[in-house]
Amino acid sequence: MNDHVILRCEDVTVSFDGFKAVQGMNLELKKRGLRFLIGPNGAGKTTLLDAVCGKVKPSGGRIVFQDGIDLARRKEHQIAELGIGRKFQAPSIFPTLTVEENLELAMRQKRGVLATLRTRILSSERKLIRTRLEGIGLGGKGTLRAGGLSHGEKQWLEIGMMLMQEPSLLLLDEPAAGMTDRETDKTGELLQEIAQERAVVVVEHDMEFVRNFASIVTVMHEGRLLMEGTMDQVQADERVAEVYLGKRREATC
Repeated sequence: MNDHVILRCEDVTVSFDGFKAVQGMNLELKKRGLRFLIGPNGAGKTTLLDAVCGKVKPSGGRIVFQDGIDLARRKEHQIAELGIGRKFQAPSIFPTLTVEENLELAMRQKRGVLATLRTRILSSERKLIRTRLEGIGLGGKGTLRAGGLSHGEKQWLEIGMMLMQEPSLLLLDEPAAGMTDRETDKTGELLQEIAQERAVVVVEHDMEFVRNFASIVTVMHEGRLLMEGTMDQVQADERVAEVYLGKRREATC
């Protein structure tokens, strides 16, 4: 695999009772960068992420990670340990714990079984947590209960929890859904910052969000790769206009 490539999907197919949700999909991700994955409902976007993280197994093709690791041969928890983090649309946090405690727990999860034992947190670890809090826009809120955060703040906290485990690849499913305009913009800026150090893939339906923050967009249709390019290229493509944007083209372009 190319030194600059972290993941390659090669003719990946995922079938459910004979229905091919993903059909011969090809995708290549570099070690750093923000990739948006778009397409109409049923295009196979989320299923493709499920295959990458091990939630479902491909019935054909290969998913190769880093130095030739075939993810189809690994279980879901093994793939997570390799450095692939997956975030679903609804935030998954511990609402009764403080924001700092959520990050601390996420950090300790990377260390194995003994991590479940509550031990004194080191000063270096405390510093790391505070740095992460600032990075996700929650500086000064570390002692608050996570359940009292706004929807957007909960999403940022979960992203911060994933980052505490130092993943190489983040897979996010509609991270800005349900956010205010201000939270949406802040989320886009956060993702761009994160993507300077690792690969980030975002499944998204909000075309304005994609247009404002995407550098490369991958369009899926009927389980296949339709095209890739900048948002301007995607919006100018007649195939995309026909199968995805359709009548909404004027509103989204």
